[in-house]
Amino acid sequence: MTAALTGAVIVLVGVFGFLNGFRDASTSVALTVRTRALTPRIALVLTATFNVLGTLTSAWLLKNIGMAFIAVPDGGDGLVLLAATLVAAILWGVYGWWKGFPASSTHALVGGLIGASVGLTLLGDRAPSHLDSVFWVSVGLPLVLSPLLAFGAAFFLTPLVTWMMRYSQPNQAHAGLRAAQSVGASIVAFGHGLQDGQRLMALFIVTALGSEAGFGEVPVWAAVAAAAAMGAGTLAGGWRITYTLSHRLVRVDPLRAFVSQLVTSVMLVFGSLGLHWPLSTTHTVVASVLGAGANQDFAAVNGPLVVRLIRFWLLTPLTTAVLGFIFGLAFEPFEDLRWRP
Repeated sequence: MTAALTGAVIVLVGVFGFLNGFRDASTSVALTVRTRALTPRIALVLTATFNVLGTLTSAWLLKNIGMAFIAVPDGGDGLVLLAATLVAAILWGVYGWWKGFPASSTHALVGGLIGASVGLTLLGDRAPSHLDSVFWVSVGLPLVLSPLLAFGAAFFLTPLVTWMMRYSQPNQAHAGLRAAQSVGASIVAFGHGLQDGQRLMALFIVTALGSEAGFGEVPVWAAVAAAAAMGAGTLAGGWRITYTLSHRLVRVDPLRAFVSQLVTSVMLVFGSLGLHWPLSTTHTVVASVLGAGANQDFAAVNGPLVVRLIRFWLLTPLTTAVLGFIFGLAFEPFEDLRWRP
């Protein structure tokens, strides 16, 4: 039963990684495809490549800064906890894709972890330590700060870029901005790999080797498995969410799409390499798009949809916490089978 339970959780980690790439591919390609900077197929291949490169590079980050967020108990307690957490995050991710709503996979994961921990603690099992700090560092502060920073930066940067392009012919300006968008989409995908790749690798390592293994040396197989899952998901492409970002949310032109990708690229890469912040790619992209679009004179932003998205973001950790709690109670008997002599 030991190998079966471990194998089942590893499969769930792979599914979660695939879904992560599948959903968040939309945030990298939506604006590029909307402004016709790249065709959908080329955009997916380009972003998948840089997503894989970012994921592999994140092994260096994981090795140097570690991941306190995946501090789960060893043995059957930890495996059941991870299984409940991952199932909750996967189900919410699939629901969000079906609705066409972009949301943070990390926030779903943390919510499921907290809910499953509470459920298993009620049954007398061990729970991860420092759950309060995990919530505030991985969900609370990024949920509030990263969208505000992205919105504000895009809002104030848009007039500056417009002023800089004031003497350019529209067709020449748009051609240059579309070329810059191709680079921007690649950097956003790379930043997404940096952010989410290290968390996916940590899940693989903790599941297979236990939390005591540490992250001083990241196994090659964990890095390759994480990169493969994220890359395959990105190539599959979550077009429902792409349509929401590129058509339903904001009427965007090449200049505002460029500003949005510039802000997102800087925040994701600098946040990972410089500050080691756990930023949400989805929240950063959506907020920067809204910031750039809000500077237009006409009604470019779909206000009711923005309200629904914010409500969905707030519900993400709460709903996955409830699901994690339920699945933690449901999966607890497997822990007994796991350790029964």
